[in-house]
Amino acid sequence: MDIASLKQTCRTVRRDIINMTADAASGHPGGSLSAVEIITTLFFEKMNIDPSDPKKKDRDRFVLSKGHAAPCYYAVLGERGFFDKEEFKNFRQLHSFLQGHPDAKKCPGVDASTGSLGQGISIAVGMALGAKRLDHSQVKVYTLLGDGELQEGQVWEASMAAANYGLDNLTVIVDNNGLQIDGTNDEVMKLGSLRDKFTAFGFHVLEIDGNDLEQVSAALDAPSEGKPKCIIAHTVKGKGVSFMEDQVGWHGKAPNETERQQALRELEEEA
Repeated sequence: MDIASLKQTCRTVRRDIINMTADAASGHPGGSLSAVEIITTLFFEKMNIDPSDPKKKDRDRFVLSKGHAAPCYYAVLGERGFFDKEEFKNFRQLHSFLQGHPDAKKCPGVDASTGSLGQGISIAVGMALGAKRLDHSQVKVYTLLGDGELQEGQVWEASMAAANYGLDNLTVIVDNNGLQIDGTNDEVMKLGSLRDKFTAFGFHVLEIDGNDLEQVSAALDAPSEGKPKCIIAHTVKGKGVSFMEDQVGWHGKAPNETERQQALRELEEEA
């Protein structure tokens, strides 16, 4: 898919996120909007996947460690053809497979049930280790973490294991938008230099603009030099919607009808 087509897909995904959260009057639009370029590039350009066979053995795996960004995940899966986009209307409704956090037992295309922050990278390490040491396969594993999520100690235990086992089939992506539910990362718990931290834990580290499709694509393609790879993706929370951008209040707040229409107009004008 060329960059122009990928950009159009990203705009469509952003509209889906706004509509899903507005219809449900619930959800997490801010951190979903910041992750659009990352997840869209993975599912439309990089990963070995087949929407007609979501559980095929040799597929690449994706773990959304920041599980609250499910609206972005679902939007990408729906646009990619894993399920009928009519299901978007059932987001966060009782008995829907599009729950507030991803459910691998119910939602086609979801490889891991996530939501408890810090656990996704551990799951991804296990998947990468199994693929490399047990199956001896070429399966690649990708996981997307929130930056606030890095305050969980389990993240660093998993990172240490990834380097110890030489998991060069693992790519960890940090959605580094600088905000979490209670404020800025620095206000809650300073993270220091993420580049230095992941380097010290044995990763090959790249630092990019995570809302720039060309940079995202190049980073995902870059060799990992025999190490697990970490992409620190600097993003804007609420990206694409003026009144949501870089605003902590839109972490877990759904747009009302007036806000929905304004957001959709802005995304249409961007096209």
